Amino acid sequence: MENEPLALRSINAIRFLSVDAVQKAKSGHPGTPMGLAPLAYLLWTRYLRYNPRNPDWPGRDRFILSCGHASMLLYSLLHLTGFDLSMEDLRQFRQWGSKTPGHPEAGHTPGVEVTTGPLGQGIGNAVGMAMASRLLAHRFNRPGHEIVSHRVVALCSDGDLMEGVASEAASLAGFHRLGNLVAFYDDNRITIEGSTDLAFREDVAGRFRAYGWNVLSVADGNTDLDGISAAIEAAFAERERPTLVIVRTHIAFGSPNKQDTAEAHGSPLGDAEVALAKEALGWPKEPAFHVPDDVLGHFREAVPRGEGFEREWRVRMAAYTRAFPDLAVEWERVVWGDLPESWADSLPAFPPEGGAVATRSASGKVINAIAAKLPELAGGSADLAPSTETLIKGGGEFLPGAAPGGRNFHFGVREHGMGAILNGMARHGGVIPYGATFLIFSDYMRASIRLAALMGIRVIYVFTHDSVGLGEDGPTHQPIEHLAALRAMPNLHVLRPADANETAAAWKMALERTAGPSALSLTRQKLPVLSPAAVHRDGNVYRGAYIYEEGAGGTPRVILLASGSEVHVALAAKKLLEADGIPARVVSFLCRERFEEQPVAYREAVLPPSVRARVSVEAGVVFGWERYVGERGISVGIDRFGASAPGDRVLREFGITPENVASRAKALL
Repeated sequence: MENEPLALRSINAIRFLSVDAVQKAKSGHPGTPMGLAPLAYLLWTRYLRYNPRNPDWPGRDRFILSCGHASMLLYSLLHLTGFDLSMEDLRQFRQWGSKTPGHPEAGHTPGVEVTTGPLGQGIGNAVGMAMASRLLAHRFNRPGHEIVSHRVVALCSDGDLMEGVASEAASLAGFHRLGNLVAFYDDNRITIEGSTDLAFREDVAGRFRAYGWNVLSVADGNTDLDGISAAIEAAFAERERPTLVIVRTHIAFGSPNKQDTAEAHGSPLGDAEVALAKEALGWPKEPAFHVPDDVLGHFREAVPRGEGFEREWRVRMAAYTRAFPDLAVEWERVVWGDLPESWADSLPAFPPEGGAVATRSASGKVINAIAAKLPELAGGSADLAPSTETLIKGGGEFLPGAAPGGRNFHFGVREHGMGAILNGMARHGGVIPYGATFLIFSDYMRASIRLAALMGIRVIYVFTHDSVGLGEDGPTHQPIEHLAALRAMPNLHVLRPADANETAAAWKMALERTAGPSALSLTRQKLPVLSPAAVHRDGNVYRGAYIYEEGAGGTPRVILLASGSEVHVALAAKKLLEADGIPARVVSFLCRERFEEQPVAYREAVLPPSVRARVSVEAGVVFGWERYVGERGISVGIDRFGASAPGDRVLREFGITPENVASRAKALL
């Protein structure tokens, strides 16, 4: 290899920046950066296309560190190659307010594409990015004008490949023959408990070949730079299927006493061992965080090189703009994540005289009504599209081969993988992804939903069959605690519409929200359609909770609070109360999180402190409603698992009835 001494010193600079940062923090994972430094060096100095001065330019390659515990490997690379990450930032690794948190966080550190740490998620994100880029390439590329041609590159570990989410995503990647996806597997055979022989002896190469991947291997990932380079070049040359490169490394390479041990996985090496490792690899023991001038100059060649990459792409983009001006304008819009003007004009309104409609069906009608105006809207379900009603009619199928650009994704029975893939699509940009399953199976997706909320990305979840009202499938399929659990998650908006018109409003809120994900909770059973005028009165439906119906005479004696299908129970209970001369107010809680964002004056106008007789009704655990009913109020709900019977019977047996709600309200007065 040309100028190998400089390459080896550059590799050691990566290693010992990582080691010194972990040692200073007295916390972290030094071993993986030490083992992966040669591969990372070659990728970042020879093969990846990126621009440190503009980390987010659309034509860049996407690099995902799925093994997020090795975050100092990425931070060292970002600093050395000239991103806005200073040496002081490295010194502040894992400290309060630093740009170098324990695991990489998208939007927090320049150059970090996705938030990783929970193992397997990054691989799923990479698959999502590759799928998004294929969708955009099909939509925007034209012969002689390819503006979408980047690669998606991921580093993963033994732990990543043990997690089921990675298996689900990798299976789908092989099925779709995602040729722009390359994953490098750090085969160091050590996890926190010790050797992988304790729990993981499978034929990884055979498994990925069975998925449909191209599989390559590097026998010595610590010293054979030519072998690593040859594998990278072969992987990047493959464009017909994804590639896994298995790179055999030694964790904590060069550490005399910690190499190939679990001690190097999750703990600092210790001052004495750091000194011994530096001595073994010919690196100065002092000062810490040492980077020789020629090494830094070598890495910083990435700046003019990256500016050249972006300049070349901008020239192609200019030619594209001249040839296809309308497409170029549309490209800019979707890349920035803006919605087209007047898109909401296509939202349907549902008249009450049209008959009862399940909110899952209303959601399907909304999706198809807005799809033409929002071509970036794409998604699918975990093998449940007929039940979740999430197919875009005429949107085409996203399939390998002849139809690569369809907007209907078929994730198969892979909820966990679907969640991670959706996050990758959203972080890639240019796509507004949605994914659907039954609300009960949101449990499978919870880790991915949490990461979407942490990253603050626009992902839309369509969760149907949202209560015991689904009926005969019984307690295994009837969600009880799920609404409360999802509402407990910061930065996730949970929207449970009461009818078809609230469903349209919920979709509008979800699509216009760019700072985090939204979860729609929808019914299987049909619900009466509320008055569109009442739903949209003063636009308060978009405030999250609003007065749908007021009692005669102004100030109510009791307030009935409900969400979703139980709004209709509350409305019927109101009639029973008023027949007994008790004025009542019905408040529809479409989205608690949006309600909490409203000014105090609005919230108190909806829930006056002077009215302390309050009853909430929701077909799920009552946990959380105490915030709104107060110490004098009560909650009607279900604090046990469901039962197998027709939905109406189950709701009746659990007391989700107008008569019970009215009776409980009277008891408060």
